[in-house]
Amino acid sequence: MLIPKGALVVSCQARADNPLHGPVHMAAMARAAEQGGARGIRANGADDIAAIRAVSALPIIGIAKVWTDRFPVYITPGFAQAAEIAGAGADIIGLDATPRPRDGEPVEILIGRIRSELGREVFADIATLEEGRAAHAAGTTYVATTLAGYTEGTASRKAGGPDLDLLSALVAELPLPIVAEGRFDTPDLVAEAFRRGAHAVVVGTAVTNPREITKKFVQAAP
Repeated sequence: MLIPKGALVVSCQARADNPLHGPVHMAAMARAAEQGGARGIRANGADDIAAIRAVSALPIIGIAKVWTDRFPVYITPGFAQAAEIAGAGADIIGLDATPRPRDGEPVEILIGRIRSELGREVFADIATLEEGRAAHAAGTTYVATTLAGYTEGTASRKAGGPDLDLLSALVAELPLPIVAEGRFDTPDLVAEAFRRGAHAVVVGTAVTNPREITKKFVQAAP
């Protein structure tokens, strides 16, 4: 098990329109997160992953985002992307494990290929309990609540903050590490996730996106 129980994982990502976009900035962000006590990093794309691997020995959950108008799944949709980020230094391959259409093999086949051909652990982003069950049956290492609130069937949950009920349901039913991710933006919410049995918690924007953090403070200004 690469992600230790009780770990805070920091998601170091910046889109192309963000001033922090790029491997140099994300490597620095990962180093800062590690110095602050993070015990794992989530990162997007081979270039960022390779740069982070060069400066940190923490376990990396690697993803490859592929945006297309044709398919709703964009987080590591196929084996080619998984192989690329594994080669860049990702210890764990994160992927969208919902049953939505993807430009790649069915998710249960993709999970099996990552485990058998790449020798990597799999981190399954899901949005519902049923999707968590399916990911577990397919052989994933971790199940994460990452996509709760971000799929068509769960969009109504987004405004209410993290889906703590889903977290509790997954912990109660599935015999594998359950990771809390998605809108955990305060220490109190992180503590609540651990109280509910989360193996680890992933925090992103609240730590690594100064632009969005600044916007929150500006909203409080006169």
